[in-house]
Amino acid sequence: MSNCNVIAISNQKGGVGKTTTTLSLGVALSKLGKKVLLLDADPQGDLTICMGYYEQEIEKKSQEKMKTIATLIGSYINDIPLDINDVILHHEENIDLIPSNLDLSAMEIPLLNAMNREVVIKNCLKGIKDKYDYILIDCMPSLGMITINALACANKVIIPVQTQFLAAKGMGQFLQTISRVRKQINPNLMVDGVLLTLVDKRTTLPNQVRYELQESYGSKVKIYNTQIPMAVNVAKSTSHGESIFSYDKNSKVADSYTLFAKEVMENGKERNKNASTKDLSR
Repeated sequence: MSNCNVIAISNQKGGVGKTTTTLSLGVALSKLGKKVLLLDADPQGDLTICMGYYEQEIEKKSQEKMKTIATLIGSYINDIPLDINDVILHHEENIDLIPSNLDLSAMEIPLLNAMNREVVIKNCLKGIKDKYDYILIDCMPSLGMITINALACANKVIIPVQTQFLAAKGMGQFLQTISRVRKQINPNLMVDGVLLTLVDKRTTLPNQVRYELQESYGSKVKIYNTQIPMAVNVAKSTSHGESIFSYDKNSKVADSYTLFAKEVMENGKERNKNASTKDLSR
């Protein structure tokens, strides 16, 4: 059985920092000695672009169409052999990526008619999970078949939440979706925690948002201790195809994501320990 942690970074709201969190957490885990694969499961391909991979440049160099997660899904559905290693890109910051582009949006309908439609991505990843300690999936801000596939192959979900008014809006519906996926498709799925992002500590709003989330959902999900501050350099780093660690390694954001990576790793150790204790008590 693989020891790989597959984590979906997901929230049905857009603009909450899912892509930044996926990239920054991935690099932070890599710097802590973990082997990491990122999977861009959003047709907008923001993670792919933020890592400096531009479709036209790749196709110009390789003289062929860029292979993406949509290529993998299409090959699986149509039973066409494809080596997943031919799709993986190796980033200079010691993390790997399965890229995405708009072709992924065209996969929603074929997935609806596919056998075992909810676990297509899970089956695509089977052959490589043993190579990685973590696979992080950057999900799109919707609950279609692609996102359901991401949740079906994950064992944990991290929910980034922007510290703004109505931040908790829609959280209940999303948690219900996770609960349905756990009951019907993936019994191993759990919410690892809620991450507060784009935190402006000059105001009291982050504390208010944290209190609201704690009051409404604290009994169901963990609110991470780490908070990610707002910073202009994050946007600048992604425009250069770099993580915040490469662009401004001494920034508060980089420090926060390092702390967050350690918290995620510690959560994993604690849950594994608890699971072992429960097994022994049976």
